[in-house]
Amino acid sequence: RAALHEQTERQLQRLTALRAIDAAISASLDLRITLNVLLDQLMSQLNVDAAAVLLLNPTLQRLAFAAGRGFKTKGPELSELRLGEGYAGRAALERKTVSVRSLPEAPGFTRAKLFAGENVVAYFAVPLISKGVVSGVLEVFHRSPMTPHPDWLDFLETLAGQAAIAVENASLFTSLQKSNVELALAYDATIAGWSHALDMRDRETEGHTLRVTEVAERLAKAMGIGGAELAHFRRGALLHDIGKMGVPDSILLKPGPLTEDEWKVMRLHPQLAYDMLAPIAHLRSALDIPYCHHEKWDGTGYPRGLKGEEIPLAARIFAVVDVWDALRSDRPYRAAWPEDDAREYICQQGSRHFDPKVMEAFLKVTSDG
Repeated sequence: RAALHEQTERQLQRLTALRAIDAAISASLDLRITLNVLLDQLMSQLNVDAAAVLLLNPTLQRLAFAAGRGFKTKGPELSELRLGEGYAGRAALERKTVSVRSLPEAPGFTRAKLFAGENVVAYFAVPLISKGVVSGVLEVFHRSPMTPHPDWLDFLETLAGQAAIAVENASLFTSLQKSNVELALAYDATIAGWSHALDMRDRETEGHTLRVTEVAERLAKAMGIGGAELAHFRRGALLHDIGKMGVPDSILLKPGPLTEDEWKVMRLHPQLAYDMLAPIAHLRSALDIPYCHHEKWDGTGYPRGLKGEEIPLAARIFAVVDVWDALRSDRPYRAAWPEDDAREYICQQGSRHFDPKVMEAFLKVTSDG
């Protein structure tokens, strides 16, 4: 009965350890944290002196130290083996547990110099395998001889399975992050390409998009916009005139003033921008500027006649910068305005065309350089 009680207690402790490891895997995507929890539980439940995890770099086909517990020196942390090299390399290559009763006398221990001073005797190496893929090796060291019970070996292999799951989860998360970054970069490159295409079509305003985007970003930051919201702001700024893709060349490229009928067509470009971008989920949060940057504070703008704070803040910010750049640029029908004249015009349009608070912030940002 005493032996049965002891066995039951041991099983309960090991189940508790596995639950702690499962909790660590579920709660954190930081592989270092999970491996440290696993190694702590391993040393506690298996009563060994030291343990380490070597992870496999599939490109280089090399195992390298990733986490360890119980070592007296820094030597083990320098461990690096080719697949098939040494006992750990053999465990990974052959996909089976390797055990050594007396490590100092074993000819296959290629890291003897790294482990000088550790005085390890018994050694076990278990491959980390998840869904048929080897991701590393779990190593266990003891400083005196040991002949483990089959239950001990079973639990060691169970822990190796948990470690393999943790490594797989971390790898999947890293791959997902990389894919998301690459996708975001591809979207932004496409946006920049659209913006450049529009500039190439209308040579008179070439460079306008990048200039206004740079100044508008500075103003947005000064007004407290940051993080993901600033990223959406930048995309919207780059795409602010994308609706002009739908305006005929005879109107868009006309060298002189537009007729009233031509202005009706030109004023459609914010709605055309909305129709073009709204179906793209990634760009819905960037719609405020392309759709609303021609709205005016007093409600006389287009396409919807929004008034005051009905106009999204991003569009109110961009509107000031857009007009500023237009006034400061040469056109076929007029020369660029001097800076003082353009600044005076912006001041006059406060509470009419522009949000007064945005206008004040703009004047401060541009005067500060």
